[in-house]
Amino acid sequence: MSKQAPGVPSLDGGIECCSPLVAEPLSGSQAGELARVFKAMGDPVRLRLLSLIASHAGGEACVCDLTDVFDLSGPTISHHLKVLREAGLIAGERRGTWVYYRVLPDVLGRLADVLAPTSVGRRSTTKTKATR
Repeated sequence: MSKQAPGVPSLDGGIECCSPLVAEPLSGSQAGELARVFKAMGDPVRLRLLSLIASHAGGEACVCDLTDVFDLSGPTISHHLKVLREAGLIAGERRGTWVYYRVLPDVLGRLADVLAPTSVGRRSTTKTKATR
């Protein structure tokens, strides 16, 4: 079981966090939970780390591949990775002396669904008139 900070949404737990914003207003607790996740992605270093991990060959990246990309200390990179992990955006697995990180695509999908411009959400397989 992954560690999560108190109050962080369990977007990766198989439950829907929220309806799309255009379907109904968010509750105060939903807004607070989502804000924590978006705040984790709101830092340029963390957003770049998320992108580097997601785009890395095989969908996972060793921390050793990430630290050389930035002009930051190892502990600073570790802090940013911890924030992303606690927000439920990435998962890490220790292999020997290194930790390998992967993005949790279901979480990103649920976040995208919340921001979807229609109540159907982005995962719908129905086609609109514009895409037919």
